[in-house]
Amino acid sequence: MSKATEIHQKNEKVKRHYFDQKRGADGFSDKSILAVEKAIWKYEDFTKQEDFVLFNSKRADQFKKYLSTNVNKRSGQVLGVKSQYHHLRHLREFFLWLSSQPGYKTRVKVGDVMYLQLPKKERQMATAPSEPRYPTIEQIKKLCSFPVESEIDRRDRALIAFTAITGMRDRAIVTLRIGCYVPETRMVKQLPSMGVETKFSKEIYTTLLPIDPELYRYFSEWYEYLVKERHFGIEDPLFPCTEIAQIGPEHHAYEVKGVSQRFWKDAGPMRKIFRDRAKQTGVEYFYPHTFRHFVTNIAEKYMTTPEQMKALSQNLGHEHIATTYRSYGSIGTSRVNELMRSLDFSGKSTSHSDEEVRRVTQLVLEQMQNK
Repeated sequence: MSKATEIHQKNEKVKRHYFDQKRGADGFSDKSILAVEKAIWKYEDFTKQEDFVLFNSKRADQFKKYLSTNVNKRSGQVLGVKSQYHHLRHLREFFLWLSSQPGYKTRVKVGDVMYLQLPKKERQMATAPSEPRYPTIEQIKKLCSFPVESEIDRRDRALIAFTAITGMRDRAIVTLRIGCYVPETRMVKQLPSMGVETKFSKEIYTTLLPIDPELYRYFSEWYEYLVKERHFGIEDPLFPCTEIAQIGPEHHAYEVKGVSQRFWKDAGPMRKIFRDRAKQTGVEYFYPHTFRHFVTNIAEKYMTTPEQMKALSQNLGHEHIATTYRSYGSIGTSRVNELMRSLDFSGKSTSHSDEEVRRVTQLVLEQMQNK
């Protein structure tokens, strides 16, 4: 065995140990593990697969310079500050862990590992919240306006509408079963025990929001169609994948037959549906996750009590109300301008009592402190 092969196997072994710990003890998803793995790959490309024990502050500085000039193969552009920040964060956590492992703790110094971070100004740029971009209700309704001539069309329209009135994560949506939906209460049971893939495997109960009756009708009709006409059972997918079959025994070509009774393997096809339908209807493409921003921002305009704010937070699967408003409640620049210009400084009474305002403020502060 050559020296290079020996080092490669040693590095791979310790990486597998690290990934197993992140997955098992820390509860990281496969997607999160892949992000960490990509960061370590970049470092290995830079060092040409050298032994991790050779890491030091000089290597860290050299790698940061390499990263700042590294070109993204997909976009053909230099990595942005945010990408650099996350690559360094993942790599720093790996080497910090490595510094406590047998065979490495006398070689990999914590002080050297801390060099794996951007300058303070660039860190602030990388972590500064950006103005959220999400669809309007008008854009969503136009996105659903394509001609419905087939089973696939009905599914796609229902899928878009369902995402808009729930704000659920795409990975959870594509793993929902018929039995997860309770039509009497319009509640969706996002339960890992029923095969639903939720973030951190949490149990979430989501009620369809009465945002728009037409959007609800698109989904409701789809559900009734699957149950009553296609005779789907409680274990079958709520949004099944497309069935493609051979045209005939004497043909080698294939065609779309409708929907199958199988689940999608991941959320990729769902995102493609959103993209293709956006192109078809002439609407700007918004990926499914941005619909969570839409739900939060449209709902908050109609909420008047702290209980409603907390209910929305739980409906989205958040334990703390602060998570909802920190991640999805940011207000766009134009909306801020509109709100500031509408403020009444005349001293007239507002629609909310002082006591109600104090209750909302106290609730948010308590939730932020709990974090």
